[in-house]
Amino acid sequence: MPADLAVIGLGPFGLPLAQAAVAAGIPTVGYKTGPEPGSLSAADLRRMLSGGFRHATGPAELGRVRTAVICAPTPRGADGGLDLTQVESAARTLAAHLRPHTTVILESPVPPGTTEDLLRPILEEGSRLRAGRDFHLAYSPSRVDPGNRDFTPANTPKVIGGLTPACTESAAAFYGRLTDKVVRARGPREAETVQLLETNFRHVNIALVNEMAVLCHDLGVDLWDVVRCAETKPFGFHAFRPGPGVGGHALPQDLTGPAGRTLRMVELAQQVNSQMPRYVVQRAATLLNEHGKSARAARVLLLGVTYKPDLADQQATPAREIAIRLMELGAQVSYHDPHVPSWNVLDRPVPRADSLYEAAADADLTILLQHHRTYDLQGLSVKAQLLLDTRGTTPTGAAHRL
Repeated sequence: MPADLAVIGLGPFGLPLAQAAVAAGIPTVGYKTGPEPGSLSAADLRRMLSGGFRHATGPAELGRVRTAVICAPTPRGADGGLDLTQVESAARTLAAHLRPHTTVILESPVPPGTTEDLLRPILEEGSRLRAGRDFHLAYSPSRVDPGNRDFTPANTPKVIGGLTPACTESAAAFYGRLTDKVVRARGPREAETVQLLETNFRHVNIALVNEMAVLCHDLGVDLWDVVRCAETKPFGFHAFRPGPGVGGHALPQDLTGPAGRTLRMVELAQQVNSQMPRYVVQRAATLLNEHGKSARAARVLLLGVTYKPDLADQQATPAREIAIRLMELGAQVSYHDPHVPSWNVLDRPVPRADSLYEAAADADLTILLQHHRTYDLQGLSVKAQLLLDTRGTTPTGAAHRL
């Protein structure tokens, strides 16, 4: 059967969109733009396939849909900015098969101006059609939060910014089939900048609370109690919590457009957050020294090596740098993670602990990097010789906290 929707890019942004579309009863075809590790479980993928989702047999199928959404990944490039290579490739592939009256939407994280200055010319040149006249063109920031059970695509408002009012309404009509609320931006640049603001808001506030964690440790203040009390304020405060580093697919952007204007606050936040793995290793070495042990040859167990709890996704996880730095100090590193059956660091397999309690009891230091639901933290705090909790989730007084 012909599909209503083509999702171009089946990585962390495209797969959740395809999943939501299939759940809404929209015939959907997926088209890969490259090697894209997805963020859905095998069970979710099986449900999608049984619901009618299918992979495109070739690019020609992209010309047989009413809506095409580009969700190609935009990893960080060599210059520190977002690499738009896969977006460009997806646009060229689509342009060769684009038909009149199709609605084209970009969801990939991109700098403001990309939809109009990069995507539009590629589509128009390759299709000989004009955006806003022959086909609709819009941008909508992806608002995927993998593993979030409270906010799903169905109850998360979707921001739309079209090249023309008609483009906006066409995109809004599509997303209205997926979500309860559609928010219309003034245009594509405004919608692109929404993504910029939302992503940087997260990173800046995480950086602030990470700095507070370091400060509070030096002052002998319980940061976790500070945050608990502060979040009772009903206005002017939104609680963030520190951690061993920032992972995930939503990269901070300090370039707001082609002019390369730098956001100083974001640049500083990146510096702060990138130092957290080093700080965790420093705290680990200090704890070992305080208990009469050296980091060299110490047995260190890392718990939870994914970037987010209860998911297998390891994109930009700080666990990798922490493991590398511990190995450089001479520590014997092992790990436990119910979602990661094997883990390689520096092209070497890291030993995986089969029994959590036995491994914690045997390790000189256990570092909780990610709090998966399956972890019994009360029991862990009893079994572990020495426990460093980087997430503040163990019972008060049961472990050393970040």
